[in-house]
This record gives sequence, structure tokens and C-alpha cells, in this order.
Amino acid sequence: MEEKIREAIKKLDSLSKGKKIKVISHYDTDGITSAAIFSRALQRANKSFSIDVIKNLEIEYIESLSENDILIFLDLGSGSLNHLAKKKTDIFIFDHHEISSEIPENITMINPLLFAGENVASSALCYLFAVSLSEQNKDLSNLAVIGMIGDMLDAEIGKTYEKILRDSEVIIKRGLLLYPATRPLDKVLENSLSFYIPGVTGSASGTLELLRDADLQKNSKSFKSLAELTEKEMSSIITAIMLKRSENNSISDSDLIGKFYLVKFFNRLEDARELSALINACGRMDCPYIALGFCLGNKSLKGEAEKIYTKYKKTISSALEQISEIEKIEGKNYTIINAQDKIKDTIIGTLASIISFSPLYPEGTIIITMAYLEEKNKVKVSARLAGRKGRNVREILHKASIPISCEVGGHPNAAGCLIPREKEQEFINNLRQQLEIEIVKVNS
Repeated sequence: MEEKIREAIKKLDSLSKGKKIKVISHYDTDGITSAAIFSRALQRANKSFSIDVIKNLEIEYIESLSENDILIFLDLGSGSLNHLAKKKTDIFIFDHHEISSEIPENITMINPLLFAGENVASSALCYLFAVSLSEQNKDLSNLAVIGMIGDMLDAEIGKTYEKILRDSEVIIKRGLLLYPATRPLDKVLENSLSFYIPGVTGSASGTLELLRDADLQKNSKSFKSLAELTEKEMSSIITAIMLKRSENNSISDSDLIGKFYLVKFFNRLEDARELSALINACGRMDCPYIALGFCLGNKSLKGEAEKIYTKYKKTISSALEQISEIEKIEGKNYTIINAQDKIKDTIIGTLASIISFSPLYPEGTIIITMAYLEEKNKVKVSARLAGRKGRNVREILHKASIPISCEVGGHPNAAGCLIPREKEQEFINNLRQQLEIEIVKVNS
């Protein structure tokens, strides 16, 4: 794969002498960190470029792109090859999503799925591109670590990520996967969106009771952070949480424990998960360029990004309350939540992820969330798999969308698509049929 990246660099260098570069990236954490890495590398290589950060790669957007530009897609594009093939210009794709068709001649594809290697996020591909251009770009490794966390690819670390982690000088600790691991534990427990603890999440009194059960006391003014806990203290808080969750537990306790990564950012040690969540929040709240500036070290945008993150967490909490009141379509091992115009389309996928990690659904349950796009007559659909084992949600969405000619992107355990609003009920009917078919297959 690295040889292919070096070939892509030579080709891009040659083409850019006669054409402008247009970079298009996705608006989630991996996409924004990819854009930050790639744009900084191009800037240091004295290449002129422009950049778009977008929610979805729609046909109308593809058609609007100038053929006078070299087009570079980051963290998207693999599912839109048939449409990109029609563009009469050279295209580069740095993406890790499933490839929808044969790769057209005008496209240079950098995708780990082509090389039968480890699964790495697009930000890792962009980092490999950057360090192949210049060793100076090793300082961008922290962004690749944050992108890795954003796409939850830290469970199985291969050679590529081992190299990136060495370059980043990240501090790795093992313990409870709550974030931020650098803030007082009582606040982290009470406000956590990473997983739900009955009687604790959202409750100050419940949090203090849990900490008393774990025999953890305040140090002068505040509680320790997770990063500061001793091995014995970490074991005590993990045991206390497991006991709280044991009555209604959809996720194995091993999913609550793992490695957390502390990276240097703005001259302060930060939890990579918290940074990932902040960047993602800016994208979901329609402020991706603030997140991009934050990633590139713009101090004036740091405060703006933090304000957006605070607002985002309040929006998520409110939306979770609304979802509990929305009528659901439920079957064996699946739930469809159609929020329509009640919840913002940019956060419906995040809600699906949070729900899939809640104790409400057993492992293998497919969670489908839907919401209307504000600006277009379309519906955003997000699918998630509770736990790690179960059916391929991307395949199910793909089959349900074939009759209405919609493209699906994503992975086996997390996928999404856009459908025309007038096809909403037809899609739901198709989806239920596919979900029931899959259940028959699993049980037969």
C-alpha cells in the first residue's frame, strides 16, 4: 500500500503542475482529521489547493465539481465510483469504506481493502501520504491517532498504527473506556455519553454513591481523573460499574475496558477520545471548518470548538429524551426509529451509535435511525449493530435500497444512506422485509 501511495504522490505532483487541486473530505472525525493532515502536507509541499468538508457525497455535488481540477476525496468516494467515472479529470481517493464497483481508469484508489492488510482509517492513509512526502510531517501523527479513535479502530492495532503511535509519542493506559480520562472522575461518570450506567449517568447523587461504593475519595478539591488512578483504584471503579450494569447488560464487560490514548494537543495532555468527540461535534453541528482549524492548531478557534461541543452534548441529551417518546417499529433483533423532522439529521447517526451501546438492546440487535434532511427532500438513514457480532448492516441497507436506486456507504457494523422522502414508506417496507429474511437465514 505504501508503494501505491508513493506512486500516487508522483502522479499528483506531475498533474498539479498544470491543474488546481480540489480536496473533498467527510465531516466526521476521521474525515476532518484526514483533511487537516492532507491540507497541511500540501501546504508544506507548496501546492495550491481548495478544500470542501461535506456531509454526503451526492450525485448533484459530484456533477457540480469542475473538471479543470484534480479531485481528491478523503474518507468518502469508494461507494460512488460509477458517478465519479463520468468526470473527465483525474481523481484520487483515500478511503477505507467498502468499494462499490470496479475502479475506473480515471481514479487512483488508496484503500486498505485492496491490499488485504489491516483496517486503517482514512486519516492513517493521509498520514502515510504526508510522511511519504516529508519526514517533517511526523508532527501530524496525533491527528491520525484521533482519526483512528474516531472510527473505533483501536481494538486491533497492526503495523501501520504501531508506527503512527510511535511517531505520535502517545501515552497509552489501560482502564475504563470513559472519556475524557484527563478530567475529574465524578464529572466524567455523570456526563458520559460513551455508555450508560443505570442510576449514575445523568445523576450527581448516583455518581457520588458509586464513587463511595468504589472507596474513591476527593483529593483536596476534586476527584482524580481516570488517567491518575492507581491499578487498585481502577479495579475498584470497574467492579462498582459492572455491578450496576449486571441486571440489564447488552454489552460485554470487556467492551467497557481497554486502552485509552493521551496525546499532546495545544501543549496539554488530552484524551484522544474527547478530542475525537469534539471534532465530530463540530461537524454534526454544521461547523466542520472550525474543527478543521482546531485540528490545524488555530488557537482562536479552540474556544469556539469547545463552545460548539458543549452545545452538541446538550443537543444529544435532548434528542435521546425525544427518541424515548418516538414510536418504534420493532421486530426480532431489530428496531427502526423514524424521527422524521423531530431530530437533526446530522446527529441521527450518533444517536444510533449511542443506542447500540446502551443496555437496552442485546448483542446482535440492528438499530436503524432515520431523520429528514433540513435542506433537501431526503431522509438520512443510519444503521448500527449492537455489540460486535451479528448481521452485516451495510448489506441489509443495500438490499433494501436497490428498488429505490440509492447508494449505501459504510461498514458491516455501521452504515448509512440517503433516500428520497417520497420513497420513505417503500424503503421502510423493503427494510423490514430484508430484516425478516435475514432472521430466517440466521435461524435456519
